[in-house]
Amino acid sequence: MQLNDSLEKKFRLDAKQKKALQKLKLFSVQDLLFYFPIRYSHISEIKTINQLVPGEFATIYGKFWSADIKKGHTSKILRAEGEVIDETGKIKVLWFNQAYIAKMIQPGQLVELTGKVMEKEGGGGGANLYMANPEFKKITAMPIDRHDSLFTSRVPKVGPLGLPQCPTLGTDLCSENKFGFPVYTETRGITSKWFYHAINKIFLEKTLDNIIDYIPDEILKKYNLPNLKTSLIWVHQPKNAKDAEVAKKRFAFEEIFCIQLERQHDKMEYKKNKSFKITPDKKDINNFLKNFPFTPTDSQKKCIEVIAQDMARDFPMSRLLEGDVGSGKTAVAATAAYLTISQGQKYTGQTFGASLRSDLCISDLQVAYMAPTEILANQHFESFIKYFKTETIGLITGSGCKKFPSKLNENNWTNISRTQLLKWVASGEIKILIGTHSLIQKKVKFKKLALVIIDEQHRFGIDQRKQLTKKESAVTPRSDLKNSNTLNATKRSDLGANVLPHLLSMTATPIPRTLALTIYGDLDLSLLNEMPAGRKQIITEIITPDKREITYEKIKLEMYNGRQLYVICPRIFEPDPDKELALNVKSVTAEAERLRKIFPDYKIDILHSKMTKIKKEEVMQKFSENKINILCATSVVEVGVNIPNATIIIIEGAERFGLAQLHQLRGRVLRSSHQAYCFIFAETKSAKTLARLKALKDAKNGFELAELDLMLRGAGEFSGTKQWGITDLGMEAIKNIKMVEAARLEATTLITQDPELSNYPILKARVKEKVSEYHFE
Repeated sequence: MQLNDSLEKKFRLDAKQKKALQKLKLFSVQDLLFYFPIRYSHISEIKTINQLVPGEFATIYGKFWSADIKKGHTSKILRAEGEVIDETGKIKVLWFNQAYIAKMIQPGQLVELTGKVMEKEGGGGGANLYMANPEFKKITAMPIDRHDSLFTSRVPKVGPLGLPQCPTLGTDLCSENKFGFPVYTETRGITSKWFYHAINKIFLEKTLDNIIDYIPDEILKKYNLPNLKTSLIWVHQPKNAKDAEVAKKRFAFEEIFCIQLERQHDKMEYKKNKSFKITPDKKDINNFLKNFPFTPTDSQKKCIEVIAQDMARDFPMSRLLEGDVGSGKTAVAATAAYLTISQGQKYTGQTFGASLRSDLCISDLQVAYMAPTEILANQHFESFIKYFKTETIGLITGSGCKKFPSKLNENNWTNISRTQLLKWVASGEIKILIGTHSLIQKKVKFKKLALVIIDEQHRFGIDQRKQLTKKESAVTPRSDLKNSNTLNATKRSDLGANVLPHLLSMTATPIPRTLALTIYGDLDLSLLNEMPAGRKQIITEIITPDKREITYEKIKLEMYNGRQLYVICPRIFEPDPDKELALNVKSVTAEAERLRKIFPDYKIDILHSKMTKIKKEEVMQKFSENKINILCATSVVEVGVNIPNATIIIIEGAERFGLAQLHQLRGRVLRSSHQAYCFIFAETKSAKTLARLKALKDAKNGFELAELDLMLRGAGEFSGTKQWGITDLGMEAIKNIKMVEAARLEATTLITQDPELSNYPILKARVKEKVSEYHFE
C-alpha cells in the first residue's frame, strides 16, 4: 500500500462510508494517516457524576437505567436514551442515530461510559448535564478507586522543549493496545473503530517502511523528537501516555515550524525590497504630539520611537501594533503618518539612492490608511483633520469621497467626485488617503505611496493587504531609465517594482504572545500596554439572575443622566422550541422586545451580522448621533467605533464568550472621561465559570486575559483560533512558548541559510501543503 493510493481502491467502502470520508476530506492513504485521534479511550480522568463539568471528556462508572427509544421533535430521527446512576447522582445519556443501543444495555447493568459532558437549556449544571454518544462498555464490577488517574507511572526525563526523552521504537508495532483505543472525530457513516482498523491495516502492510521525514534530522535530534514513522505509529496506536504525548508534540512542533518557515520566508522576501528612508527629528515628533488632547503614555512614546527607527532603514517596515481598545493606537498611527509627509516636505531636493535621478526624490510622500468599515474610515478622517490642520486629506468609501480642506471653507471638508479625488491622489496633491476596501481598487494610483496603515488588520485578507502595499504609482516612467539595474521601470512607475511602502498594521484584538509570534511571524510586534491618563477604570460587575432588577435600576439612573447603553447577546434569533437540546441563551431580537418594556422611555434598535452592510452602517451612525439610546447587538459591534456617550454595556450569556472577547466588548464603553460600567450577566451557577469571569475584574489588560483564556478554555475553544485554519493540535502547541520560540528559531536559521529550501525539497513541498490549509485573515 502506497501513501498516494486512493482509499476507495484499498478499502471496501459502502456508499455511506464514501460520503463520510469525502466530508472529512480524506481521499488517500496519506490523508488517513494524518487524521489524528482527538483523544484515547482511557485517557480521561475517572470521575463521579457530581464532579462532571460541561465541556470536558470524562469517564464515569455506574448503573444504567430507564432505557428508551425516542424520536427527535422535528427530525424524527430515532435515538437511544437512558440514565446512569452512581452514589453521587445521575446523568442523562443520549445516542443519536443509534437507537439499537437501548436494547443492548439492560436496566441495572454496570457500565463504563466515556464521552463529552454537555449542557442544555440555560446551563447551571445538575439536571441540565448530559453525555452525547458516549462510548460504553459493560462491566461486572466497579473500580476499586475511581478517583485516581489511570496513569501513575513516574515522570519521564525531560528534554529542551519540556518533551520526554524519546525511547527507541519497539518491534511489535501492531500488538494489542493496552493504553486505550484512539477516538477520532466521527461523522455519519464512519466510526472510530473503522479508523482504527483501517490504519492498523496500513501499518501491517508496512506502508511506513519507506516513508521519508521532511523535518531535518539534526532538528529532530536537537529537540528529542521522534521521526515521522515512529510518530505516526505512536499517535494512532500508543502503548502508553508518554508515547501519545511525544508523538503529538512532534506533530505540533511540525505545524508551527511549517508556519514559521512560510512566515520567515515572506519576511525575508519583503526586506529585499527598497523603501523610502525617513529620518525624523525628535523635536518634530514632540511638537506633533502636542496636537493630542492627552499626554502620550510611555508605551506610545516607545512604539513611536521603534516605528521611527524602522522607517529610517532603506527597506520597508513591516510592524504589527497591538493595543487594547482606547490605548491610543490611532495617535501612534497619526504620528507615523506625520513623519512620512513631513519628511517629503523637508527633503524636496534629496535623491532616493545614489544611482537614481534627482527627479526621483522623496518629496510628495503619501500615506494610505485602510479601515474595515465606512464608520471607522469616516471617524479616522475626522480625527486626522484635527491632527493635520494644514494637510490635504482624502476619504474614499463605497458611499462617496471627501476632501479636506474645502476650497470654500479651509476649516471644513467637502464632498467631491471619485474621478476628481483619484486625479488628486495620482498627482500627489492628496497627502493622506483614508478609506475602506475601496483603497485597493485598481483605479486608485498614488504618486509616491510611502506608508500603509491598516486598522483592525485581521479584518482584511492577506491578499488585500498585499494589494495595498504593492500599489503602483501613476506617474509614467522616463524612457531613459528603463534599463536601470535598480529601477524596473517597465513594471512600476518612477520608483520601480522593488520599492514598497512601509507597513504598519494595527489590532485591538488581544492575542497571546505565542499566537502572535506564529500567525504574524512575518511582522515585528509592538505592544501598547498602557491607557492614556484621565481614563477612569471601567467598573465591572458579575451579575447573577437574582441581581438583574437592581442592576436595571442602576442603569436607568445613568441613562437619565444622558448616557447610552450597549446590550450584547450571544445569538440573533430565538432558538427553535422544537429543536432537541437547543441552547436557551439570550437573542438580540427577543431581548430588544423585552427591554422595550423595561426601558419604555428610550429608543431601542438592533444590530447583527444578518443585516446588510448599509443597514448596519445606518444603525451605528444613529447610535453615534444619540438617536438610539440602547443598542441591542451581537458581538458584531465594531472594534474602534468611538461613541464617547455610550458608557454602559450589558453582556448577556457571558459564559459563552472567551475572556479576551469579553474584555474587548467591555472596551466599547472606554471612550470618554465619564465613568463607564460593564455588567456581566451570567446564567451559570458553576463556581468554576464564575471564577473565570471574575478574572475580568483583576487582569491588568486584554493580553493578560488572552493568555489566561488560552490556558483555561483550551486552544480549540480559544476565541478566533478557527479563523486561521490551525488545527487543535497546533493550537495546543501555541500554549508552549518554548516550542513556539524553538520552531521560530529553527525556521529563521533555515530560511537564512537556504531561503527557497532548495536543499530540502520534501520539506518545501510539506510547507506548501500545510500553508494551503491556513487562512490567516
